[in-house]
Amino acid sequence: MAEQQRSIRIALHNAGEGQALFGPQDSFLKLIETEIPAKIDSRAEEIAIYGGPQEVEILEQLFDVLLQLIRNGFVLSERDIHYAIELAKDLRADQLLDLFKGEITTTFRGKPIRVKTIGQKHYVTTIKKRDVVFGIGPAGTGKTYLAVVLAVAALKEGSVKRIILTRPAVEAGENLGFLPGDLQEKVDPYLRPLYDALYDVMGPDQTAKALERGLIEIAPLAYMRGRTLDDAFIILDEAQNTTPEQMKMFLTRLGFGSKMVITGDVTQIDLPRGKKSGLIEAKTILNSIEEIGFVQFAEEDVVRHSLVQKIIIAYDHAAENQV
Repeated sequence: MAEQQRSIRIALHNAGEGQALFGPQDSFLKLIETEIPAKIDSRAEEIAIYGGPQEVEILEQLFDVLLQLIRNGFVLSERDIHYAIELAKDLRADQLLDLFKGEITTTFRGKPIRVKTIGQKHYVTTIKKRDVVFGIGPAGTGKTYLAVVLAVAALKEGSVKRIILTRPAVEAGENLGFLPGDLQEKVDPYLRPLYDALYDVMGPDQTAKALERGLIEIAPLAYMRGRTLDDAFIILDEAQNTTPEQMKMFLTRLGFGSKMVITGDVTQIDLPRGKKSGLIEAKTILNSIEEIGFVQFAEEDVVRHSLVQKIIIAYDHAAENQV
């Protein structure tokens, strides 16, 4: 016996809501129809949905949540629609409403910075609660960017006196001696992603001033040795490329009034063959310490182009098949 079909109608306040909901050239609508098999019609200021009970229930929640966001002034992106669809399939699309409430801070151009996934929300909450947090997961999940955003916010509100950003210059063998130029010119290529995040939040001019005044320090990991870092927000990026010795050295720099965030992707280790990753070892050794937070990002937390998520999944499947 065929599954009984169901139909519902959703009222729109005006035609503009339909345009915002369906996207440019109906691109959002096409995406929704590809992912959820049901018939969707838009007539004047009304949406009609016809299909199986489960699909109709999913679409009813999806459109209800998206319309609430639109009515609260949010401009939806293709990434938002992708994520909303994935949540709606488990009838969890209403969790999106919490993500869009409030903002962490704004960019130097005044654009609000908000978390975009449940994983990101957990990450931000954990960083605010814990003094040492590990953010582990694939590229494009916002691990480094959100850490820098929170560091700048902490500096602005006075909860820390400076920001220290570091990453291992593993491609340069950590001695950097053979590269041309002074120290800054030698290490800049390896630290560029950290500058990019700062420029987005603070702007190039304010970033340059903060660097000159010593409020922000950007240096390769080797230059952290022998220091105790008090009243600082310290970020170690690309931590999968640390050795166990480097990781222990870094973690023991933690001083009073400081916060540490360690980010990395264990699928992108560039260490020489046979060298163990300090990030993998730290996760094993420190996992039982309650005061240390571990946040594991997943493919659905990727906030770059939707193709990035598919590329990550394809590589993960290939790796699993090789095991």
